[in-house]
Amino acid sequence: MSDMTDFQRLMRARISTRAFLDTPVGEDEIRDLLDTARWSASGGNLQPWNVHVVAGEARQAVIDAVRARLDEAPFEDESEFGAYPPKLWEPYRTRRFELGEQMYDTIGIPREDKAARLNHLLDNFRFFGAPVGIFFSLDKEMNPNQWGHLGMFIMSFMLAAEDKGLGTCAQEAWMTRHKTIEKTLGLPEDQRIWCGLALGHADKNAKVNTLRSERAAVEEFAVFKGF
Repeated sequence: MSDMTDFQRLMRARISTRAFLDTPVGEDEIRDLLDTARWSASGGNLQPWNVHVVAGEARQAVIDAVRARLDEAPFEDESEFGAYPPKLWEPYRTRRFELGEQMYDTIGIPREDKAARLNHLLDNFRFFGAPVGIFFSLDKEMNPNQWGHLGMFIMSFMLAAEDKGLGTCAQEAWMTRHKTIEKTLGLPEDQRIWCGLALGHADKNAKVNTLRSERAAVEEFAVFKGF
């Protein structure tokens, strides 16, 4: 571990932070992170990303709007596609299941406590207490290539935040209420929210932030030829 580069340490340090302090993060800090992330790779230099940053009353307005919609239609799904394929197959099904079990074990919620598990899931729609929420969107006419470019931009942003000592959690859960969010933020019709992201200072004393998900070894996903 001692011979690792700073970047390697940064990659291994980043986690999905699910408990934040209420310590504010300034606009200038966020602008600086975006100024770094904008150099992310982009096919054809389209730079298809749009970023919507909310704090204070704007953040609360989104939380309130989504919560009201959840109360009205708790099982509604506004997304055109799910966060995961239906009937997830192996090894992906097991990876997802094991992560969920590890998380609930970490925070001490047993399988039979359905209410507590649901309440934890609903914390997504409160940005896990983070003082800043960020939504990423792109033109709805873009194809899967540009969605991939947006994903690279988001990862660049998260690494830039980690480098500055800030925690992040990319949240696909928000896509299930993207129409409500787009209306609340006043987005034009041609824009589509992909996901949200919680940004702030991680609560180091929260058990959930001790969780580090496992990753498959290189041998499990890479094939080398001609070496």
